[in-house]
Formats: sequence, structure tokens, C-alpha cells
Amino acid sequence: FFLHITGSTNPLGINSNLFKIPFHTYFSIKDLFGFIIILYVFFIIIIQYPYILRDPDNFTPANPLVTPTHIQPEWYFLFAYAILRSIPNKLGGVIALLSSILILYIIPIIKSKYFKPSSFNIFNQILF
Repeated sequence: FFLHITGSTNPLGINSNLFKIPFHTYFSIKDLFGFIIILYVFFIIIIQYPYILRDPDNFTPANPLVTPTHIQPEWYFLFAYAILRSIPNKLGGVIALLSSILILYIIPIIKSKYFKPSSFNIFNQILF
């Protein structure tokens, strides 16, 4: 009977609603304020220092008579660049490049008997 009157986590019977705050308005405004502060700092950095994260090789003066030795592709093409440079044969390089992309599509199709979670590994079962 007394458990239902006061509640199981309220042995003194004090009204604990005084200490509660609404989640939506308080935390939404707090998160929005933090997001606006981060965006403000980000925009200030971009406006003040627009070239801070650029590649320094882009700022060297161009010489039309000499090919630069530091030419390299952007970061998202570096894997293809490394594959094509490592294989001297053109056809072999193209086949290796296509197979490196094709393997990403083939791995999910392969039967899952070869890819088991680590919890089924005998070594992990002994250790953990």
C-alpha cells in the first residue's frame, strides 16, 4: 500500500517533479546554441584563413617549360594511382584497378560461412 503512495524510489515522499526539466525545450535550445557557436567559429576561420587547409604545392608559381615532379591526384584517387603505378603493363593495371573495385561488390555476395562474427571464433571463446 505505502509503495504505491510514495513510489519505490521516493522513500521520503517529496515531490520530485520540482527537479525535473522538460527534455525538448531545454536540451533542444542548448544543442542549437552549441551548434550555432560551432558554425560561427567555423565561418570565422573560413573567412579569415580561406587557404589554411589547401595543398601548399598549389601556391608555387607555374613554369610552362618544366613538368612538376610532385604531381599527384587527390586523396580519393590515390588508391587507383598507386595500383596503376605499381603495375608496369597497361592492361594489367586496368585489370587490377577494376578488380580492386569489383571486390567491394563481390565480398557481400560470398556465402557467409567464411565470414563469421568473432564471437564464434574458438580463440575468442577461450579468451573471453
